[in-house]
Amino acid sequence: MVEGRNTPDEAREPTQGAPGGGVYEWFQRGMKLLREGSPAAAAALLERAAEAEPGSRSVREGLARAQFNSRQYEKAADSFRSIVDANPTEDYAYFGLGLALWRTGDMEAAHEPLAIAVAMRPDHKDYVTALKNVRATLRAREAM
Repeated sequence: MVEGRNTPDEAREPTQGAPGGGVYEWFQRGMKLLREGSPAAAAALLERAAEAEPGSRSVREGLARAQFNSRQYEKAADSFRSIVDANPTEDYAYFGLGLALWRTGDMEAAHEPLAIAVAMRPDHKDYVTALKNVRATLRAREAM
């Protein structure tokens, strides 16, 4: 047990099919997998962590990023939406939600969270670029 990071219950032997260690270790291993280019494996591990700690913003964000990077865009949108619902000041979660919705092809739904992210952080180039691209796509569709 790592001091201050696990309760005795978290450090017990894993149950059938559960990864070893506690939520903190699952989170750390999941983020390492994500950094190393294994987003699907990271998502599987971070889903476990999110089930155990549903209120953890860090776990939710890591899970959303892993889902997005493994092309699970609808799941990523749900995860980013849960962050936004819990804390409406999270500009990155609005950005992630907008991108995930964009990737599902729902430009109309992607527009609002991207616009909110830009309103919150107008200096963030990636946010502005994504919003411009969604708006251009919407204009092109209207012109058809």
